[in-house]
Amino acid sequence: MNPLRKKRLIIILAILVGVGAAVGLALSALQQNINLFYTPTQIANGEAPKDTRIRAGGMVEAGSLQRSGDSLDVKFIVTDFNKSVTISYRGILPDLFREGQGIVALGKLNADGVVVADEVLAKHDEKYMPPEVTKALKDSGQSAPTPAKEG
Repeated sequence: MNPLRKKRLIIILAILVGVGAAVGLALSALQQNINLFYTPTQIANGEAPKDTRIRAGGMVEAGSLQRSGDSLDVKFIVTDFNKSVTISYRGILPDLFREGQGIVALGKLNADGVVVADEVLAKHDEKYMPPEVTKALKDSGQSAPTPAKEG
């Protein structure tokens, strides 16, 4: 093989290795930032990974909200009407957070099966429900409860 072809081959191989490494690093970074959605049934059945950031959502059970008297700690139960999961959160809940309505919590599942949330998202208005929660309720054979009229 003549020296010019050998030099071109080495350059092409170096470029391919560089592009391959860049794609591999990008995919690795994206894999770590994915937050998969899990329903309370999937979490209760052990399908959700522990100590990995996930999104958990469903309907907040009526009467399940427990606030700490001396801190911003809050616990509540979320259900998909088949199973329930406890969510622990430290912070101020969104203004639109209410019992009996759909929410999505972002956090990690601990060894006790409790989702320790660092962010809680509530619905936008009385007719809106997060798409994941709507799909989970539909898959479980339930329909979203109709909101009570305020007046």
